[in-house]
Amino acid sequence: MTAPSRNHALFSADALLPAGWARNVLLRWSGDGTLVEVLPDQRAPAGVDVAAGPLLPGMPNLHSHAFQRGIAGLTEFRARDQDSFWSWRALMYRFALQLDPAQLEAIAFGLYVEMLEAGYTSVCEFHYVHHDRDGRAYADDAELALAVMRAARRAGIGLTLLPVLYQTSGFGGKPPSEDQRRFIRTTDSMLALLERLKPQCEAQGARLGLAPHSLRAVPPDPLRDALAGLDAIDATAPIHIHIAEQTQEVDDCVAWSGQRPVAWLLDHARIDARWCLVHATHMDADEYRLGAASRAVAGLCPTTEANLGDGIFDWSRWQAAGGAWGVGSDSHIGVNAAEELMMLEYGQRLSTRRRNVIATPRQPQVATAMTLAAVQGGAQAASRPVAGFAVGQRADAVVLDASHPAIAGLSGPDALSAHVFASHRTNAIHSVYVGGQVRVHATAHAERHAAREGFRQARRQLLNGAP
Repeated sequence: MTAPSRNHALFSADALLPAGWARNVLLRWSGDGTLVEVLPDQRAPAGVDVAAGPLLPGMPNLHSHAFQRGIAGLTEFRARDQDSFWSWRALMYRFALQLDPAQLEAIAFGLYVEMLEAGYTSVCEFHYVHHDRDGRAYADDAELALAVMRAARRAGIGLTLLPVLYQTSGFGGKPPSEDQRRFIRTTDSMLALLERLKPQCEAQGARLGLAPHSLRAVPPDPLRDALAGLDAIDATAPIHIHIAEQTQEVDDCVAWSGQRPVAWLLDHARIDARWCLVHATHMDADEYRLGAASRAVAGLCPTTEANLGDGIFDWSRWQAAGGAWGVGSDSHIGVNAAEELMMLEYGQRLSTRRRNVIATPRQPQVATAMTLAAVQGGAQAASRPVAGFAVGQRADAVVLDASHPAIAGLSGPDALSAHVFASHRTNAIHSVYVGGQVRVHATAHAERHAAREGFRQARRQLLNGAP
């Protein structure tokens, strides 16, 4: 990995700006990593680094459960006649019950290095393993959250930390199961945790928010109290929630309240641009219309949603209502920003039997349209200035490798299209910058070996049942 550019600048022959592709673009940023100039139609100044290929804005990953990377690929067997999300969840719980802080940190560090090498420059960590194996709080109640923060800092990825409020196992206040003991918090303990983490996040340049896990896991009164408490701490903090991911969840919500999940939430909370509705897969026409009008971001995780058999989000209906969206890798069955975009488009093609669904009149190139929308929506969900190449945003950038066989000799728009749809799961990314700092160079993170070895050891210990 090379050192960051000493003059805080980067030149690219092709760069994807918020309005579309531009030629001969010069970026300059301040010492704190904030863009101060974005200048198209320039000549490369002497001494300025020249990108090794087309330049893309860094992609925010708006939904991550870092520890689940440790079981990715290990649940692909039929354990019963009808495997589903719910049978997968039982296996995931067993894995979560074994984690210790060092193992969580090693898995998260390995994952975050993977993310950077795969084109993600920031991550929203939906963090819900809070307590020791017996369900009791650690001496420092923030122990596991701090482990995640250390992993992000070491990898050099931008972080939005979303501690998860989890209280019940089903609608109507159903008591939590024994397998959920590491997740459970009172509302007061959650607000105390946020107070504890706020200065640490500020010192690290991370963003702190809150994640009520789901309507089935947080009853109405605690949800109201938690949101009021969050506003007292930071009235601008992001709020993420799992919602309408499974048809059973929808049916159970209707049986409990007489309303579908998104409709209930819109009627009982002040949903606005601070919110990310994660998955939101199963909505009716009114929920799509009103959800989009709320300005909340739809948090789409296509590889996980496919892996778990969740269903397919109706992108066209959300788009018609003007809804914002972004992508996340969720359970990390895949860790590849381009692959999430490809899976999203292919899901729409399969459900509509049309091609090039997520193109727009303004951006007919599908990969370009998806990248711009996902960066904007991801930045909103992260509540960080990572919305692309504009003055005042972070200098988060991904440089494609112009020598990669899939994109060699192509223009910027065609190279991005080939990167998303035709790179054959190989890495067409040359370099990654986060806040102007080079985190990946010549396809590799400087700590790739250490990250992989730490991940391997942690997973081996967990699979062998070792402490």
